[in-house]
Amino acid sequence: MALGAGINWPEGFFELTMNFSHKTLFILILVFISLPTIYVLQRYLNPVEKLSYYEFKALLKKGQVQDVIIGKRDIQGKFKEGAAETLHEIRGKPIKLTPIFITHRGDDPDLIRLLEERGINFEIKPESGFWINLLSWVVPVLLLILFWIFIFRRFVSPDGGIMSVGKSKARIYVENEIKVTFQDVAGVDEAVEELKEIIDFLKYPQRFVSLGAKIPKGVLLVGPPGTGKTLLAKAVAGEAGVPFISISGSSFVEMFVGVGAARVRDLFTQAEKMAPCIIFIDEIDAVGRVRGLSPAGGTEEREHTLTQLLTEMDGFDPRKGVIIIAATNRPEILDSALLRPGRFDRVVVVDRPDLKGREAILKIHSRNIKLAENVNLKVIAARTVGMVGADLANIVNEAALLAARKGKEAVELEDFEEAIDRVIAGLARKSRYLTSEEKRRIAYHEAGHAIVASVLTPKEKVHRVSIIPRGVTALGYTLQLPEEEKYLITKGEILSKIAVLFGGRVAEELYFEEVSTGAQNDLEKATELARAMVLDYGMSEILGPQTFRKREALFLDTPYRERELISEETSRLIDQEIAKILKSCYDKSKEVIESKRERLEKLVEELLQKEVLEGETLNRLLYED
Repeated sequence: MALGAGINWPEGFFELTMNFSHKTLFILILVFISLPTIYVLQRYLNPVEKLSYYEFKALLKKGQVQDVIIGKRDIQGKFKEGAAETLHEIRGKPIKLTPIFITHRGDDPDLIRLLEERGINFEIKPESGFWINLLSWVVPVLLLILFWIFIFRRFVSPDGGIMSVGKSKARIYVENEIKVTFQDVAGVDEAVEELKEIIDFLKYPQRFVSLGAKIPKGVLLVGPPGTGKTLLAKAVAGEAGVPFISISGSSFVEMFVGVGAARVRDLFTQAEKMAPCIIFIDEIDAVGRVRGLSPAGGTEEREHTLTQLLTEMDGFDPRKGVIIIAATNRPEILDSALLRPGRFDRVVVVDRPDLKGREAILKIHSRNIKLAENVNLKVIAARTVGMVGADLANIVNEAALLAARKGKEAVELEDFEEAIDRVIAGLARKSRYLTSEEKRRIAYHEAGHAIVASVLTPKEKVHRVSIIPRGVTALGYTLQLPEEEKYLITKGEILSKIAVLFGGRVAEELYFEEVSTGAQNDLEKATELARAMVLDYGMSEILGPQTFRKREALFLDTPYRERELISEETSRLIDQEIAKILKSCYDKSKEVIESKRERLEKLVEELLQKEVLEGETLNRLLYED
């Protein structure tokens, strides 16, 4: 008959008993380890020779002991020279003595007199109290127990201890902890619509199961950093009212072989117990890269982890309501096995927001911000082309901080303008000392950009020109804002952009008769644009409509590199074409500036006086005849 059969144990009794027995067993193990350890340490650090009282008296009479301490029960002392020979005669065998001896104290009234006659230094030790004797043992034992507790916790800590290294490091949020809904998400309307089907399945799974429909096991969110992929995943969980299990892809990979696979198994085990729920794997490219041989040969631990993830995705039942949402900004490096039907069936693009989306994002982030009447979020959205949700949130926060620092009661438009400048060009460094010649050169440089831009790119109006140093290297900047957002660019527009980039260098060359290092970044951008025209866009008249660069997979940490598939002769032609494009754009920029010399000089004088030009003043100098 089994132990306990027929007894109605209270609910949770066995779990409580197991926990209690584990703790008790742990304490007992510590005690049994600590006591022998203390004994061994004492014997090792303080070795003593045990003597009979007869041997002690014999050594005492010959004067071969010193520094005697007489306690209530024991006598301790040190040997003097010749003690080994005396003990050898008494015991009949050679002895290797330790420096200290101890013997049991007998009832000997002549002991003190004998010590005095031999001139031996002695001390009578007073009787120790009970608590002192107890503490002499308890304190070392407690210290050892605390030491072993520390070691034990390091081994079994759920946050990554060695004994729990196979446990998943996922953070689990229960239903009432997720406060994010689709009302907190903006600028990604298409992605929201794609994900609403997932919410319906998590809320009403029987509606789909009864029809035999199969819901996608996994959804992959793809988009640039800061576009709100994690926020979207939380919003899905918040809308569906289900637990949210969040983990980073890098949390699976460890130095120990098999740890990542164990954590994947543990993650899916937890998810099945909490179903319906959402598993969110952020930065899945850390574990889901294309598989192949490592540089050292053989397979990597990361590949074992990926294989286990694929196996678990195949094995769990989608009818239980476990949905996997993963996010990455590098979909091109993911293993194709992850993206096949039955795993991450659906790929949802979370792209940069357009003008309307940026305005909606700004409204969300400024809900708790006190705005002045002159703040128009649509204008701010128009001035933040290409920015993602994280950038816009940062701009709103920076503007609020600037307004608070200046003691304002509300955040004004100029605070947003300064915040945008900080995000784009960096913090203003007005303390940086510039000579009058350097300042004038920078003014001509930025004015050159502005003049060429006003002529060649009329659809991207010059919004601001500044000669205030910002960030690490920027000594000034010229800001252009497009009238409308475009997703394609023509050959003529690229050539105009290159000419604008040359505007600063051309202005320096014309007015100072020599160039400076200030155009280094402009030259890099111009050269890369010209190179892309020839190698990628097929915009070369000589080489024709073909590309010459290909992204090639590697086995190293950098998963792709660019390889130019060209011969030496073609390479020579490419160099000639790039040089030809750059030369023609430089000449075009020079032609514009020479025709607008008077306007450029007026712009320079205004810049030297005000340092920053924008609004009506800038429009008058650039666009009005």
